[in-house]
Amino acid sequence: MIEMQEVFKKYPNGVTAVNGIDVRINQGEFVYVVGPSGAGKSTFIKMMYREEVPTLGTIMVNGVNIAKIKPKKIPLFRRNLGVVFQDFKLLPTLTVYENIAFALEVIEAQPKFIKKRVMEVLDLVNLKHKARMLPTELSGGEQQRVSIARSIVNSPKVVIADEPTGNLDPETSWEIMNIFDEINTRGTTVVMATHNKEIVNTIKHRVIAIESGKIVRDEQRGEYGYES
Repeated sequence: MIEMQEVFKKYPNGVTAVNGIDVRINQGEFVYVVGPSGAGKSTFIKMMYREEVPTLGTIMVNGVNIAKIKPKKIPLFRRNLGVVFQDFKLLPTLTVYENIAFALEVIEAQPKFIKKRVMEVLDLVNLKHKARMLPTELSGGEQQRVSIARSIVNSPKVVIADEPTGNLDPETSWEIMNIFDEINTRGTTVVMATHNKEIVNTIKHRVIAIESGKIVRDEQRGEYGYES
């Protein structure tokens, strides 16, 4: 569960990116976050995984008030989150398998469990046959699938995705969305910032629209609502 109460974020340059947001996202929901460029979507998303800290307000994620969490506790908090980025953020010198396994190694999971779990998530994203390849040997869509596999290998309650199809061609974008839908079907909360009008209007989920740092629309099975 994610809940924000009276959340504000003002940057040192005077820009108010988030301006009094109140919202609740329940466990198991799939939520699109939409809005024009510069509306505050990225700040809204980044505050959920403690990349940005609110100036004012309360943010509860999985029962933790992350507005007040101490820096040394952030890695522990993030173990129950999966984060997927537009630019993949894979480690270039590690194989596909190693990139995913790394997320389990840092929490000192047992080697036998690591192997089993990594192969499970590679099967989900249909990349078992490329486990030994390096990221540079993969297409953009394949790299994003590795990124998704890495984000869910810890079985997080919440997956947060910031423009995950932004660098991908339309066909690959649909493949990626099908994976996110499958993850959500298995009970994981998915929060996704996106500019992809066709996807939002076709694969229906809750839509939260942000403009000038405020939520201006919150609809179940909503539309994108902006020109592409």
